[in-house]
Amino acid sequence: MTPVRVGVFGLLGSGNLGNDGSLEAVLGYLRAEHPDAVVDALCGGPETVAARYGIPAARLNWYRGEYRTASRAGAIAAKGLGKLVDAVRTAAWVRRHDVVIVPGMGVLEATLPLRPWGFPYALFLLCASGRLVGTRVALVGVGADRISDRPTRALVRWSARLAAYRSYRDALSRDAMREMGVDTARDEVCPDLAFALPTPSAGTPSGTVCVGVMDFHGGNDDRARAAEIHRRYLDGTTRFVRALVEDGRQVRLLTGDACDAPVVAAILDAVDSPLVTAAEAASLADLMKETAAADTVVATRYHNLICALKAGTPTLALSYAAKSDALMDRMGLAEYSHPAREIDADRLLEQFRELEGRSGELRRTLAEHNAVATQQLRNHFAELTAALFPVHALQETP
Repeated sequence: MTPVRVGVFGLLGSGNLGNDGSLEAVLGYLRAEHPDAVVDALCGGPETVAARYGIPAARLNWYRGEYRTASRAGAIAAKGLGKLVDAVRTAAWVRRHDVVIVPGMGVLEATLPLRPWGFPYALFLLCASGRLVGTRVALVGVGADRISDRPTRALVRWSARLAAYRSYRDALSRDAMREMGVDTARDEVCPDLAFALPTPSAGTPSGTVCVGVMDFHGGNDDRARAAEIHRRYLDGTTRFVRALVEDGRQVRLLTGDACDAPVVAAILDAVDSPLVTAAEAASLADLMKETAAADTVVATRYHNLICALKAGTPTLALSYAAKSDALMDRMGLAEYSHPAREIDADRLLEQFRELEGRSGELRRTLAEHNAVATQQLRNHFAELTAALFPVHALQETP
């Protein structure tokens, strides 16, 4: 049987632990169900992906400064040239594969600041190349949301239309793509791929509260007031952490992306207490262990929430997008969301205390929902196999 050639694509190995967790889940599926598959990556951080996951990896963009703001004429020209070079590079890479998988991630949304000629353009090149050369491109368990910016919306819509297979991490995402003009009649909804990762053992109650922070400046439509949104978020989060410390609680600060480090530093400087420490997680598995060891979690980043919920720890979401609210609802904790744009530290503390008061009940609720999510993902991976990996004809010897 000829080994199937599988490519994985996305902003992987670039410092976002959620993205890498989605990749890890897909690699686990491939190694379990398709151990003979030959896998490589086109991604944002090829050195990290190759070292961590043991697969060959190439850089997503020819121009290394693609995601830095270009102000000089030379940088602007290099970016423009890079768009042309990337079209050729992407098509050549796609052509070498039978299947290309985009593993999870919010690749069809703009809930954080995003330029159309950045990743949306790269995704469009991928899906268009797949259609052109006959390689199946699969968007597996991806996130989507309504996009108001016309160029970004057009690129996202055409990427989805050109993909050979689509599934979404929630019904909200599928509904958003349907509203943007994509036929979703055959598209599936499954839990986020990170729910397929191993669950760490629960820790011994210690009174620790994990607070997951984020370098949050609003979404793609909030650029004009991004600084104000960030200031309010940081001030509200800092006041909440200070209130926990005044109650004598140990606080463990979590991040989900390398860019979150300045927020941690600002809170540590403002609160200045030995009760507040920062975790140094290198993977989603590390984050899950941190949340499993906590009594309670309050978190902003989407995959910080997933880590806590999957670990079965009572969790309160500082929600910055509808996807966070949808996740909390799916896991039976819909009432424990608080807007990240308008943090009211006093109200947040009330919600936190109510959450802790129902800890035993909510842990049982999370255990039930996690069991359902695990089974749903098993079913989804079985459907994925049927859709993407038809049985290859055996090469019979005469």
